[in-house]
Amino acid sequence: MALLDWRDSKHWTPKPAPCGVCDKPTNLRSDRGKPVHKVCAEEWTDRHQKPANPS
Repeated sequence: MALLDWRDSKHWTPKPAPCGVCDKPTNLRSDRGKPVHKVCAEEWTDRHQKPANPS
């Protein structure tokens, strides 16, 4: 499971916006500045990771 480190203040904004995953309001922002809950971003990352190349 992906665990994101969002301790930096750049991941928070005083203006809530709909989460890009669940549509509920959030003050959190992704590394790209998109509104998203940390848990939603971690779950999305887990679902969209590319499979490891078999050796």
